[in-house]
Amino acid sequence: MPTGRNQYHHGNLRAAILAEAQTMLSESGADGLSLREAARRTGVSHGAPRRHFPDKQALLSALVEQGYEQLGVRIESALSGTAGDFTERLTAFACAYVDFARHNEELMTLMLSSKTWPDAGDLIAANDRAFAPAVELLRQATGSGDIAPADADSVHMAVLAMLHGLAFVAGKGLAGTKPTSDLVAGAVSVLVEGIRPR
Repeated sequence: MPTGRNQYHHGNLRAAILAEAQTMLSESGADGLSLREAARRTGVSHGAPRRHFPDKQALLSALVEQGYEQLGVRIESALSGTAGDFTERLTAFACAYVDFARHNEELMTLMLSSKTWPDAGDLIAANDRAFAPAVELLRQATGSGDIAPADADSVHMAVLAMLHGLAFVAGKGLAGTKPTSDLVAGAVSVLVEGIRPR
């Protein structure tokens, strides 16, 4: 098995540090995250990660960007793997989002807070890339008449607020024994009825 130093030599240190940092984030949140501890867990000197991450903020930004990439893959996979009407596709997107948020609670918290960070342009761009398939889904639904003509930002905000609420309810066990997929499908159905043309 290659040592941490050999991993660095072969260009894998950045990925290894990010993997350890994501694990640490899930264990103790952003406050418990440190470059020194990530280096120790990876098996390299405490100064080695600074070639890729000059400080903790750089590591946090990289985690956020990676999180949006992971979420984007989930969203794209869910939508590309689902044929059917608007409600079915919106449900697939919602399930993918809620599942990601439930299983990556600390990462999602970090992702949501990152838009207010200084120099957050790259992270906002990563957010936009992740949600692009869902935005396109809503755009197409408006064009096809599945959504009543409205301010697009308002519709997007309503969907996002519902998703965050569902992730919280599911993650905290507030839905009891109801399967998360049923919880999401029911909420999406109610939302769609509310935004459908009358």
